[in-house]
Amino acid sequence: MRPHTRTWIDGLRDSVTARRLQKPLAPPNDPGLAAAERMILATQLATWITGWEAVEEGRRAWIGSAPTDSAPDSDVDPAVVITTSPVGIAVADDLVVSGNPAAQALAGRLVAVTELEYRLWCIRHPDTTHAWHLNLWNWIKTAVPEQRHREFIDHPLAAGECYWLHRAGLTGAGPANRRDCHLWKWNGRHASLLKAFITEGSVGRLGDEG
Repeated sequence: MRPHTRTWIDGLRDSVTARRLQKPLAPPNDPGLAAAERMILATQLATWITGWEAVEEGRRAWIGSAPTDSAPDSDVDPAVVITTSPVGIAVADDLVVSGNPAAQALAGRLVAVTELEYRLWCIRHPDTTHAWHLNLWNWIKTAVPEQRHREFIDHPLAAGECYWLHRAGLTGAGPANRRDCHLWKWNGRHASLLKAFITEGSVGRLGDEG
């Protein structure tokens, strides 16, 4: 990791620590819902970490093919920022301390934050070309507006059920970049996958609705 990359990621960590001292992350209101969310996010993150070598190979190839003067500071060992929910932050922390070798290898380069924390940092310290960091997003929209339900007409809900949208993606790795969305339903007790890799109409760069 280059010095500028280290300065950038350490600054993000310090910024997030200071913000959480002033405004701690809210604990989950529903333990059952949090457990289901945790299962989904943990499975996604573990899959990413297990295949991390391919991500880094894609980034190295991307940097190597770019004109030297277009991204002179690009780091082949970038910081890794996971944007997620409070439950997802706990998932990322637990994966590192669990003894997972791939996660431990990334520990010094990895930080899990909320999307707001990430956006606020990037406003002050932009890295729009992803020269110093990769961004993974991994979170669940648990309150899908009713006006969007017609998109999922092939997967009707029963009484007491609601849709969840699990949004996951990666940017900063060139051809390895991706954006995925998976449709789940929640019945108040457990979550069930309805369809993987659905296409959404109105989402932004980080998987948020535009």
